[in-house]
Amino acid sequence: MTGQKLLEGIRIVDLTSVVFGPYATETLADLGADVIKVEVIAGDIFRHAGKPAATPGMGPCTLNLNKGKRSLALDLKSDEGKAVLAAQLAEADVFIHNVRGKAISRLGFGYEDVKAIKPDIIYVHCTGFGSAGPYGDLQAYDDVIQAATGTTNLLSRVDGNPVPRFFPSLVADKVAGLHGAWAVMAAVIHKLRFGEGQFVEVPMFETFTHFMMQEHLYGQTLVPPKEPAGYPRQLDPFRQPFPAKDGYVAIVPYTPDAIDTVIELLDAPELAEDPRFIDYPARMRNISAFYEEMAKRTPKLTMAEWAAKMAEHQIPAMPVRDLDDLTEDPHLKAVDFFQQRTHPTEGAYLKMRSPVSFSVGSFEVKPAPRIGEHNEALGAPPIPVRRRAD
Repeated sequence: MTGQKLLEGIRIVDLTSVVFGPYATETLADLGADVIKVEVIAGDIFRHAGKPAATPGMGPCTLNLNKGKRSLALDLKSDEGKAVLAAQLAEADVFIHNVRGKAISRLGFGYEDVKAIKPDIIYVHCTGFGSAGPYGDLQAYDDVIQAATGTTNLLSRVDGNPVPRFFPSLVADKVAGLHGAWAVMAAVIHKLRFGEGQFVEVPMFETFTHFMMQEHLYGQTLVPPKEPAGYPRQLDPFRQPFPAKDGYVAIVPYTPDAIDTVIELLDAPELAEDPRFIDYPARMRNISAFYEEMAKRTPKLTMAEWAAKMAEHQIPAMPVRDLDDLTEDPHLKAVDFFQQRTHPTEGAYLKMRSPVSFSVGSFEVKPAPRIGEHNEALGAPPIPVRRRAD
C-alpha cells in the first residue's frame, strides 16, 4: 500500500532503549516519521530478548518494536561517535532519549548542548521519575513503576491474597511510550505554528499514575476523602470471566436494560423476583451477588453460544482467548492486523500494523534494521554483518 506519509519530513533522532522510548518512536515511525535509532555497538539490549536469532540483535521483539526505523550504532564515549550524533542532531526536528540527565550531560548532549547545535530542536527526555521530585535521579523499569503506583496491590484487593503481584505485561512502559508519542506530536504542532522548539519531559511514574488513577483515585478525589481509593467495579472479586461449557466468556451487563436482557437469556426469571435484584438501585448495591448468580448458570452453554446470544441482543461479550489464539482471530484477520512479511535476514515473520487507520496516509513500513545497518548512509563507520553460528 502506498500513500502520503502523515509525518513525512519529520526527522527524529532516537537514543532510547528497551520498550518505553522505542514504543513511542515505533508509533511515530508507523505514521511516517524518519526515525534514526541510535544505539550502542552491541545494540539495544531488548534486541536480544528471546531465542538467538539468525542475525545477532534481531530477536522477535525487535521485529515490530523497531520496524520503520534506521539504525545507527555508535560509541558515544568516543569523539568520533559524538561527532556523528551531533551531525545528525543538526538535521533533526526531534531528539528523544532515555539516558539519565547527569549522564547525558556528561556526554555533551544535555538540552542546552543540543540547543546550541539546533536552536529549534524538540528535546524529549523519557525518564523514570520527574526531575523536579526527590526520585528524579532514580532508575526505573516497568516493575518498579508498577510497585510505586500501587498497581502490584490491585489483585490483592480483588482476591484477598496479600502477596503483591506484577501485571504480566510491560504496561507501564507502553503507557508511558504512548504519552511520549503524543508529546512529540504536540511539540511538533507547536513548532509548526510558532516556530520554536522546546524541552519536553515524559516521566514514567507520573504518566502511569495518571493512567491508573483515572478511576482508582475514586473516593480520594474529594477533599476530605469520602471513600477510599480504588474503583469498586474494577475490584469486585466476582466481576470475572464466567464459566462456559468449554471455557470462559466475558459478559458485561452494564445498563439496566442489559441486566434485564441477561436475566432473560440466562432463563432465570427467579432473579428478576429476587429482592436483591428487584430494581436497578438494588442490583447495583448487590452487583457482586448478581455476578455470582450468573456464574452458576453460564456453564450450560459454550463460549461461542453465549457470545452469539449476547451479540444478538447487543450485550458486550467475548470468549476468553489465549495469547496463542490471537493470530487466528477472525476479526484481526479481516482487518489485516497480523501481516506476514519476509525480513531480509530473518525470513518470514508477522508484522503488526498500526492499530489506527486513516483515510489518507497509509503506506508500507520498512522492516526493522539490523544493528548499525544505516551507519555508512548516516556518516559513521560500518558495522560488520554478523550471522549466528549454527
